Amino acid sequence: MNLQQRLVLLRRLGEYILANGPALEQAKQSAYAENPWFIPEFIDFQLNHIGNAFLSPEALAAWISRYNLPENNPSPKNIGIVMAGNIPLAGFHDFLCAFITGHRQTIKPSSKDAALIMHLARTLSGWEGAADQPIAIAEMLKDCDAYIAVGSNNSGRYFDYYFSKYPHIIRRNRSSAAILTGNETREELERLADDVYLYFGLGCRNITKIYVPAGYDFLPLLEAFKKYDRLAEHHKYKNNYDYQLAILIVNKMYYMTNGSILLQENQSLFSPISQLHYEFYEDARTVEQSLEGNTDLQCLAGSNGLPFGEAQLPRLNDYADKTDTLQFLLEL
Repeated sequence: MNLQQRLVLLRRLGEYILANGPALEQAKQSAYAENPWFIPEFIDFQLNHIGNAFLSPEALAAWISRYNLPENNPSPKNIGIVMAGNIPLAGFHDFLCAFITGHRQTIKPSSKDAALIMHLARTLSGWEGAADQPIAIAEMLKDCDAYIAVGSNNSGRYFDYYFSKYPHIIRRNRSSAAILTGNETREELERLADDVYLYFGLGCRNITKIYVPAGYDFLPLLEAFKKYDRLAEHHKYKNNYDYQLAILIVNKMYYMTNGSILLQENQSLFSPISQLHYEFYEDARTVEQSLEGNTDLQCLAGSNGLPFGEAQLPRLNDYADKTDTLQFLLEL
C-alpha cells in the first residue's frame, strides 16, 4: 500500500468506530469482562476520541503534513510493540504510527487490554488492500527490527536490557498535575474533575496532584467533583477508596473527602487510586519552574498549561514522554 491507500483505510476505521456496530459492541463487552476497570462509559469515551480526533480526514492530514512521509515505504521494518493496559486502547497511538509509516508490526497486547486492540487490528488488516502490511498479534516479540515498549519503571529496566541492541522507545511511569489560581469557575472545576476521574485516574495523563495557592478554599472543588459521585459505587474503586481512607485514619493524617475522592497534602506527584495530592504554593511561576524537565510529568494543566478538561483529549502530535514516535519510525 502507498500512503494514500493507508489513509483511506484509517478513515474507514474511524467511520467503523463511530458507527459502533454489533461486532465492535461485542468487542467492548469482552474488554469490560476481561477488565472491570474498563467500564462502558470510559471505553466509549476513548473510542469516540480516537474516531473523531485521531482518524478524521482533517486530523490525519494535519498530522502528516508536519513530516516528510514518502508515498511508499522503501524499506518496511517489523516493529515490535509492547502495549500497556492501564486505560482502554492505551497502545492505539503506537499502532497508528506504525501503520501510517508503512511498517509491519507485531503487537503484544496487555492481558488487561487485549480485546479492543485485537479487534481493531484484525478488522483493519482484514479489509481489502491491507494484506501487504501484516499486523500480527504475539505473546513473545522476536526477530523485530525495532521496539516500542510501555510499562512500569521496573519493567522498563528489563526492556532496556532486552531491546538495547535495537532501535527502541521505552516508556515508564508518568503522571500529570494542575496548577490552580483559586479563581476557577464551577465549570472549570468540573472540567478538572474529568482530568482527575476519567479512567479512574489510571492514565499517565490523569491529574494526580494539584498545586493551590496558600489559603485555598477546597469546598468549591469538592462540590464540583461530585460530578463523579457515581464512581464510588464501582466495587474496585470503592475498595481502593476504603483502603486509602483506613490508612489515613489509622495514621491520624489530615484529609478531605466528598465521598468519592480523598485529598491529602503530599509532595509526591503520584497518588494512589481514589486519592488526589495537593501542595500549597506562594508563587505559581516557582511551581512551573520546579516542574520543568521533570521526567515523571506527562502534562500540566491550569496556569500556562492545558485548559482544564483536555488532559485526556490528546492530539495526534501529543506524543507520550514527548518522544516523537512518528519521526522515530521514519528514521529507521
